[in-house]
Amino acid sequence: MKTDFQYSTDFLAMNAPELGHTCMHLLCTAGEGSFVFNEHCYHIVKNDLVVMPSPNRAKNLAAAPGMEVEWFAADYKFLQNQLPSNNYSIGGSVSLNQNPIIKLTDTQATHLLADFRRLRDRMADRDLLFYRELMGSLCLTMMYDIFEPHAQRDPTETHSDRTAYIVKQFLALLDTGISCTEREVRYYAERLNVSPKYLSATVKRVTGHSVSSFINRATVPILKKKLNDERLSVTQIADQMNFNTLSYFSRYCYKHLGQSPSDYRRSLQPSLI
Repeated sequence: MKTDFQYSTDFLAMNAPELGHTCMHLLCTAGEGSFVFNEHCYHIVKNDLVVMPSPNRAKNLAAAPGMEVEWFAADYKFLQNQLPSNNYSIGGSVSLNQNPIIKLTDTQATHLLADFRRLRDRMADRDLLFYRELMGSLCLTMMYDIFEPHAQRDPTETHSDRTAYIVKQFLALLDTGISCTEREVRYYAERLNVSPKYLSATVKRVTGHSVSSFINRATVPILKKKLNDERLSVTQIADQMNFNTLSYFSRYCYKHLGQSPSDYRRSLQPSLI
C-alpha cells in the first residue's frame, strides 16, 4: 500500500517494494552494515547517512550484530515540491546517485535524529486540516540539515568529464529560472549544443532521473509563487509561463499540484469556521 511517509528502525526493510516511490533517509546509529546500490557495494557505520531515491533499488542488505538504524522515507515528488527552484537540492541527486552515503559529525547526527523523530511523532496526525503543510515544513527542516554535510562532502569544483559538465550546465540553466517559459527538452539540448537524445541519456545516467523531472522540479515552485500572487490572473500566469492555451495550463497544474489553478488558489484562503 502506497503511503507518503514511513519511519522505521528496521535496516532490512529499507528496500521494501512499497518504498519505490519514496526517498529514503537512513542514519546508522550503532554497529555496521552494507548494501549494494547501482552495482556498487557500500559499507556504513555509526553516523553514516544514506540518502537514496527509490530505495527498492538497494540489494544484498546485510547487518552485523548490534547494528542500529533509524530511517524516514517520504514520497519523492512531495519532497521535491517543498523546495525552491534555485536551490542546492536541484543538483544534489547527481552526487547522491553516484555515492548515497554522507558522513555526519556527532552534532549533525543528533540534529538529524531529532528531525526524524519529530516527523515520526506527527505522522499520525492525519486529521489535522493542514497536515501536509505541517509535514512539508518538517521535511524541509530535515532536508536543510542534510544539505550542510552534503555540501561539505561535495564542494564546488570544475569537472573535466564531459558528461558531468553537461549535467552541471543543464542544472545551471534551470537555476536561472528559465523553466518559467522553457520546458521542452529540445530547448536545453540546443542551448548545450547536444541532441535531445544525448542530453536525456546523459542526465538519466548521471543522476538516475529524467530531464523532464528536473525541469518540472524547477518549474513547480515558480508556478506556486505566481499563483500565490493575487495580482496576477490565471490567464496572465499562463501567458507569462508560455502556455499555449488555458486548458494546457490547467492540465499542467492538475498534474503537478493535484488541483486546477482556481482550486489551488482557493486552497490558500483561510477557512471561515
